[in-house]
Amino acid sequence: MSLGIENLSTYYNTDYNMETSSASKLEETLNSDLSTATDDELMDVCKDFEAYFTEQMFKAMRRMVPESDEEVSASTKQLRDYYEEQMIQSYAEQSAEGEGLGIAQMLYEQMKRNYGME
Repeated sequence: MSLGIENLSTYYNTDYNMETSSASKLEETLNSDLSTATDDELMDVCKDFEAYFTEQMFKAMRRMVPESDEEVSASTKQLRDYYEEQMIQSYAEQSAEGEGLGIAQMLYEQMKRNYGME
């Protein structure tokens, strides 16, 4: 079974290399042959997808917060943006652990059912 998401990284803001690499990693994983994957490997892929989805949701929510009028240098803004990206990515990964939002579990069950892996 090969799951493909065509040009996943083009649908999202690619200003940051980290975001591009995150989308590329997910796209590579989803394009791989998962028919021989163990249940644990399949669940890991589903959790990675949930984390990526949650990360994009957090970023969209963050863009809704107005920026302050405070003047900051370009290097300070770039550094702040970098660490903010790191924080959002970390929150998203942590949110997918355990039960998470339930997206990974639903995706896992659907994949098992649709591809006869039960």
